[in-house]
Amino acid sequence: MSSPTLLDMASRSKPVAKKNWIKSAVPKEHEGKFAAKAKAAGETTRQYAAEKADAPGTLGKQARLAQTLMGMHKDGTKKRLHYKSKG
Repeated sequence: MSSPTLLDMASRSKPVAKKNWIKSAVPKEHEGKFAAKAKAAGETTRQYAAEKADAPGTLGKQARLAQTLMGMHKDGTKKRLHYKSKG
């Protein structure tokens, strides 16, 4: 029996992606803080996230995560554009 190659060993040591990574993306004690900031600014979370996406630090990270999560859909489908047919 041959010994595993370096490539085989490297491929086995890769971490497996978490299945439900979204649950751990925002800790329980931080839930709703970004929405509260948006409400205090008098904007929707979508508007506030777009405005603050380039901000440095924690606020920028929160805004970018909010944009990512808002882009996901529960049913796993993309938004479909409905075009009027010609004719």
